[in-house]
Amino acid sequence: MITIKEAKTKSEITDFVKFPFSLYKNEPNWVPPIISDEVNSFDKSKNPLFDNADAHFYLAYRNGKIVGRIAAIINWDEVNNQEKKKVRFGWWDVIDDIEVTKALLEKVYEFGKINHLEFVEGPMGFSNLDKVGVLTEGFDQMGNMITWYNFPYYSNHLEKLGYISEKEYIESVFSFSNVNPEYFEKAEGMIRKRYNVTPKDFTKTKDVMPYVDEMFDLFNGSYASLSSFVAITERQKEYFKKKYISLINPEYIKFVFDENHKIIAFGIVMPDFSEALKKANGKLFPFGFYHMLKARNHSKKVLFYLIGIKPEYQNKGITAVIFKQYYDTLKNKGIDDCIRTPELITNLSIQNIWKHFDPIINKRRKTFTKKL
Repeated sequence: MITIKEAKTKSEITDFVKFPFSLYKNEPNWVPPIISDEVNSFDKSKNPLFDNADAHFYLAYRNGKIVGRIAAIINWDEVNNQEKKKVRFGWWDVIDDIEVTKALLEKVYEFGKINHLEFVEGPMGFSNLDKVGVLTEGFDQMGNMITWYNFPYYSNHLEKLGYISEKEYIESVFSFSNVNPEYFEKAEGMIRKRYNVTPKDFTKTKDVMPYVDEMFDLFNGSYASLSSFVAITERQKEYFKKKYISLINPEYIKFVFDENHKIIAFGIVMPDFSEALKKANGKLFPFGFYHMLKARNHSKKVLFYLIGIKPEYQNKGITAVIFKQYYDTLKNKGIDDCIRTPELITNLSIQNIWKHFDPIINKRRKTFTKKL
């Protein structure tokens, strides 16, 4: 018999966060989160994403043992402003038993129906900066800190329960040795002169911080046209600033300014923390912090996390300026491999940017949807 229980206390939320540690204990490509960080992100008094969202966290038990988990999420900005009558599900992990998946999803449906919503989509988080999608290809590839890993049966469960594919994402890798700087070095000087723009690099996090709010404003503007985009609020800016910016080597944050010293483009590259997180195994102390700090400064792999360009500067070659900045930095760092994080398969403009580097698609993922 399957019993579903809502996780409400800190102890129960901790059980919710820890369940994948047992589920994937023998899977070398699964990358564990930091437990305390994940628990805090589900604290409604600490995470400003709950200003505009509701969520319930459910655990499935059989014979007193946890066999699955799921988060049921409503992003009210999406429902009210975009008029998408959608309930989301995320942080879904389950043993290979479709009855467990079915029981967990019933709680998502209840939450959606009570709030007069019309369909469900997932897996996805609260916002566009959260993890997204069921892995459908690339199970033999190492995960990373900003994607979910899952077993192949996950998508089978959803399809058998009547779900259909909603959004498709690709991930890819390319060797830094594939990068021919001639492609953007010739254009970079011309673009800077034509549009009177100036790139800026950093070596200290404290020097990045004064520009972060403006960067998030640009993020909101440059991604607004993408499906299911929900803008970042003022309180969320502060939260993400503390949560993410200090993790990133400041040398990997790039800005491009116009003649009025306004940001017209930015790039965020993250060190690959996968091996460090595996060594930390969910805990920063006593040694996890050391592994994370070492990866922050010395990892030979990087993740291209975000690139944003002001709409009026898109398709004008500004990426050549950003790539020139990154080429110089990554060459100095001795970077071996570059990883592209999930990109919508319909986002042809971003894929066109990377074609010169001969990327190899190594993972695919999807969100699935179903009418309530």
